[in-house]
Amino acid sequence: MTTSDVDAAAVRRFLTQFHDDLCEKLEALDGSAKFVDDHWERAEGGGGNTRTLTNGALFEKAGVAFSHIRGNKLPPSASAARPELAGRSYEAMGVSLVLHPDNPHVPTSHANVRFFHAEKPGEDPVWWFGGGFDLTPYYAHVEDCVHWHQSAKNACDPFGEELHPKFKSWCDDYFYLKHRNEARGIGGLFFDDFNGQGFDHAFGLMQSVATHFYKAYEPIATRRRDETYTEAQKNFQCYRRGRYVEFNLVFDRGTLFGLQSGGRTESILMSLPPRVHWEYRYEPEAGSPEAALYNDFLPVKDWLL
Repeated sequence: MTTSDVDAAAVRRFLTQFHDDLCEKLEALDGSAKFVDDHWERAEGGGGNTRTLTNGALFEKAGVAFSHIRGNKLPPSASAARPELAGRSYEAMGVSLVLHPDNPHVPTSHANVRFFHAEKPGEDPVWWFGGGFDLTPYYAHVEDCVHWHQSAKNACDPFGEELHPKFKSWCDDYFYLKHRNEARGIGGLFFDDFNGQGFDHAFGLMQSVATHFYKAYEPIATRRRDETYTEAQKNFQCYRRGRYVEFNLVFDRGTLFGLQSGGRTESILMSLPPRVHWEYRYEPEAGSPEAALYNDFLPVKDWLL
């Protein structure tokens, strides 16, 4: 692989357009609030635009961030699995998003797509794509889970039918809270360090995952947004959001990379929910919808069988 085979400029063009298009769609889906731009620059090189939407008709908080940073040395989180990359200069770019709806019947969701490119004089460049999307429901429905995973399969299949089961399993393993012995949500897709069959193939997969996210999420949000809910259900949502916080601060590679690379803390932590609480030794009532989440939806399964 030579430097000329890697078109980082094309990746940046796609990501900035995706950032704009997705924010426009999410504003329309919300129907009330607008995203606020927060452009920033990084002293070590690069910058980005973190867009946030708050107190909307659908979203209590939504964040969609584009970043493109450069540096002279990869942080430990990026080179831990590949120590041969230590000391290389790099650029990293991507779009990441998290949606925290107000209504507890509408799931929280997270997605990102990203590209890494590392170089060292006299050696071939090293590059990879990563990304995926996952769903965190509070009051789950089988039809929503099936649609979500079918959309994930549709994103992968044109690039190899072996990819979806691999990336689904990777997602199930990645978004797992080991200290809780439970999944964060119902999964979806996760992939990293992906080169595929060359740059064009890998870039195509990343674009497909990006564009399938809204197709996966919008029908679920539209179906559930007008369902009535109680204060107790809102409290359960806030309690389960605590799992989201725990994962992001303890396990998430993107969060670690951002903090270790001297990234912008406000943008890195934009994924955290606006309201959250913890309760000591909470146990859902047997036979309740809350218990169903733990018993019927969080355990890993193949939703497309």
